[in-house]
Parts: sequence; structure tokens; C-alpha cells
Amino acid sequence: MSPGYRKNNKVKRNRRTTIWHHFLDAHPEYLARHYWWAYLWRFGVWFFDHQPIINAILFGQYQTLKKQALQACMTNRPKGRLLQLTCVYGSLTPSLIKSMKKDEDLYLMDVADVQLDATRKKLNNKEKSRLLATRMNAEHLAYCDDAFSTILMFFLLHELPADARERTLNETLRVLQPGGRLVVTEYGQYPRQHFLCRFWPIRILLLGLEPFLGDFWHRNLFAMLRRHAKTHNKTLKRVNEFHCFSNFYRVCVFEVNSPDDE
Repeated sequence: MSPGYRKNNKVKRNRRTTIWHHFLDAHPEYLARHYWWAYLWRFGVWFFDHQPIINAILFGQYQTLKKQALQACMTNRPKGRLLQLTCVYGSLTPSLIKSMKKDEDLYLMDVADVQLDATRKKLNNKEKSRLLATRMNAEHLAYCDDAFSTILMFFLLHELPADARERTLNETLRVLQPGGRLVVTEYGQYPRQHFLCRFWPIRILLLGLEPFLGDFWHRNLFAMLRRHAKTHNKTLKRVNEFHCFSNFYRVCVFEVNSPDDE
């Protein structure tokens, strides 16, 4: 038996014995490897979906960010379908449904069944009937082109590796119709002077728990979105931007149009 063969078998055995490997189940590898404990493990999903925990994770800014995201989505919302791009912890989804007209449905997708199940449990029967929830990967949306007039992302992009983030943004611009609105709630640009970044133990802890945040911090979100909009023969402009917690977090509102509308 060659050394190379033994080495390959050892690698395969090690992969089978790692905890995250048991959470693959058609989930993206980065999700299982880095976030199994928070998004795929049922106990973790139950634990983190408590308001005090959510408030602590977002340094007390959850309610402020939720309120701004809802306002950005619902104020003079373009007529058409609304998509929440992946599940989120907390009361965002129930609040979103309550803010919509009684005859409107909320489209929701997520790559993990455990997340979709957790969201359904927060809704009453009438609200469940208005939730069109589907297991789907944000990098490869099964919706048709220009399917939605409004899309909401709530703390998704910083949890994606760079290539997955690019594919997700490309798909988002594909399914967002001209005249549509994109609302992105996220971390701000790299907050070099923020006390959380200057205090290195917190910075190291945050980047350890969020392995793709460092890359996202140094990316120009507006430039990325404009580039992907152009791929689909659309234009994009930023119409509003809200900052809180000394610019540590932001809620960005973008409008998409066709070149003929410019």
C-alpha cells in the first residue's frame, strides 16, 4: 500500500469524524464547516433564537435595525412580490408579514430546513398560510428573472465567502425587477476607529466567530451591486442609507432600473 493511498484514506476518515461533516446534508460546505453550531444544530437554533441572545450578538441594536429594515421595505413599496432572502433569528419575519397587506404573501427561502421550520413556529395559522417558504440556495435561486419588486437581506452577506457572496448578489439582481427595491441590513464598512475594533480581544473574537466578516468589511457593497446589475442589463442607485452604533451597522436601500429608465 502506497504512502499516498494511506494518507488519502486518513484524510477521508478525519473528515468523517469531524462534527461539521455530519451537518452537510446538501448544505454548502462553508455553512456546515463554520456555522453548524449556530444555524444547523437544532439546539443551537433554539438557543440563538431568543431575543436576549440576539440583542447581545448585535450589541443591543436589533430593534433599531429591524425597525429601519421594515420601514425601508414597506414605505411606498413598489407593487409586486416581496422576498426575504434567507431566514433570520428574532421577530423580523412575523413583523414583516404583519406589515404587509392582508392579501399579500411573503416569499422566504433558506438552504436549511431547520431554519424554515423555526420560522414557521413563530407564525399563527393565518400568517403561515401567507408564507411561501422554500428550501433553496441563495447562490442558485430557482425563481424566474424579474420575479420580485422588493428583496430584503438581513445580515446575510458577511456570512458568505467571497465567491458565494458574488453568486448570491448576481442572483439577487437577476430576480429583482426594474423599478424594484433592495434593502440590505449589514455591518458597515470597516470601522477602523470603532471601539470594538480598537479593543483587540473583541475584534479577534468577532472575526473568529464570523470568518468571512473581515473580507466583507473591506468590500465596496455598492460597487459589487452595480457590477452585477450591469450583468443583467440593469442600473442601480443608492436611495437611502441608515447608520447606527457609530457606523458599525447600516441599512442600505437600493433601487434597480433598466437603462432605458435612466
